Amino acid sequence: MAPLVEAFKNETTVETKVCVTAQHRQMLDSMLAFFDVRPDYDLDVMAPGQTLLEMTGKALSGLDAVLTESRPDLVLVQGDTSTTFAAALSAHYRQIDVGHVEAGLRTGNLSAPWPEEANRRLTSVLARYHFAPTLNARENLRREGVSDANIHVTGNTVVDALLNTVARLREDGQTRNELERRFAFLNPSKRLILVTGHRRENHGMGLESVCQALLEIAQRGDVEVLFPVHLNPKVKQPVHRLLGGVPGIFLIDPQDYLPFVYLMNRATLIISDSGGVQEEAPALGKPVLVTRESTERPEAIEAGTARIVGTSQSTIVREVTRLLDEPADYMVMSRAANPYGDGDASRRICNIVASAC
Repeated sequence: MAPLVEAFKNETTVETKVCVTAQHRQMLDSMLAFFDVRPDYDLDVMAPGQTLLEMTGKALSGLDAVLTESRPDLVLVQGDTSTTFAAALSAHYRQIDVGHVEAGLRTGNLSAPWPEEANRRLTSVLARYHFAPTLNARENLRREGVSDANIHVTGNTVVDALLNTVARLREDGQTRNELERRFAFLNPSKRLILVTGHRRENHGMGLESVCQALLEIAQRGDVEVLFPVHLNPKVKQPVHRLLGGVPGIFLIDPQDYLPFVYLMNRATLIISDSGGVQEEAPALGKPVLVTRESTERPEAIEAGTARIVGTSQSTIVREVTRLLDEPADYMVMSRAANPYGDGDASRRICNIVASAC
């Protein structure tokens, strides 16, 4: 949403207020600082050990107070988080129009990803304006009965943010040098495999199987594995137990946006269950192996920029080996066109909103 907030700053016909729930406090604050976004409302709902139900209830209550005070004409939400659904529901209860950014993504399975698939489907029911990133997303919405007049194919704002950040890294030599010093422990003569993992459906045996694959891959000796480990104890504990201290594997804290973009750009390939990474990596020419059984971003699979590998140890090892040892296969994935946009999604959404208001 950050590039969209920036776009609205230059739109004189629209007054914009930013509200955050702080569902993930630490990760949110770093992003706000990087993109210079100053929230008008900060609900700070995060609490240690709270359930998803407790968090959602606090978000609903806090958002209702914000909407009562600010009385907006339109509430924009993005993606598939519980905050997104809570904001859409709060707005609906107040009879305020909802615009859904990144609308229409579907796996067709309410259990994968959980609870994200339900969040985005329910948000679509409540939204008036649907900003779909791709033609496939538009077709998903059409099949669910959404009127063509309310669907706008815009590309995804995540690509806007990524391209702006890459340009910033390219032009700012001092920042680039600082990042090179920060990650000086990486061996430039070895290929880098960047790993992320956080999806709830992979907690437990799935995540442990991914870790076993990384152990086997690290034994090659010609690669290094870098894993910024999610703060959730259900991720952090097993990852450190299985991979801590292993030669060739580096476990680090979750990274702010800028260093993570730097690492994606430096990596040879990426192993991830993140939807955002499936959209970002293709813009950088990086193949993505998706550690899920299905994805709401089939365009990446169809374009050849990503491949679903699940959490099977043997499958992950086989596909990583193929990309590392078969240059022709690697080139096919790395040179495939990014299906998620050209960097102008925020401008398109801003223009649509301004015209509607």
